[in-house]
Amino acid sequence: MNARRPPAVDGRLQREAEFHDEAFSSDARRAAGKYYATARAAKAHYHERILNDGDRDVLEYGCGRGSAAFELASRGAQVTGIDISEVGIREALQQSRDLGLEERLHFRNMNAEALDFDDGSFDLVCGSGILHHLDLDVAMREVIRVLRPGGQAVFFEPLGHNPFINLYRRLTPSMRSADEHPLSMTDLDTITGCFDAAHTSFFGLFTLLAAPLRPGPESTFLRAMEAVDRVALQRSFLQRHAWIAVLHLSLS
Repeated sequence: MNARRPPAVDGRLQREAEFHDEAFSSDARRAAGKYYATARAAKAHYHERILNDGDRDVLEYGCGRGSAAFELASRGAQVTGIDISEVGIREALQQSRDLGLEERLHFRNMNAEALDFDDGSFDLVCGSGILHHLDLDVAMREVIRVLRPGGQAVFFEPLGHNPFINLYRRLTPSMRSADEHPLSMTDLDTITGCFDAAHTSFFGLFTLLAAPLRPGPESTFLRAMEAVDRVALQRSFLQRHAWIAVLHLSLS
């Protein structure tokens, strides 16, 4: 099957494009830094999964300004980043030129639900905070289509069950697009069921207690809560209340 011709962007995707253009232009999410600081274990786990091999073809799915693309390229990968935000892609292109990485990095403004790539183009598809903006059934079909046999996908995604995070979301509606949908446990089953092998790791339960303290990298309290989470989130009845899931997915 050849690359698809992208359809006209519908109203939902147009709203997403406009929201992210504004977010990248204004750094609107910087105020949430105290919460994202508590997600460092999840971020480290995600990066460990995507950076463990060098020379391969990688698609960063919903790359924004090039979230992980630059590190992947610096380690020898050929990286293509796509995003619906023209502002994000423009900034990523400028940074790739500034760093002299144009030969290994390519950025394109593209609808993630209609990828303009041939079947079997990539060894790895990765994305951070992208799937909860998309139609999951459509997105998974596209991700699987562009992966090669034996290919892998790794995603870092927010979950939608934690009452404290949901309260924060209700209090800060301007930080979210109207159409985004933090993932449910059913959504996780939908995603993992599309692949031949899947493993989901959960993060962000007791570590959220550190958020009001605005923890730094040496925070003893945050390290203690990360240790508690590692034990607590082995239990399935607590996993649904995690803030973040990292999905590691593979094709045969």
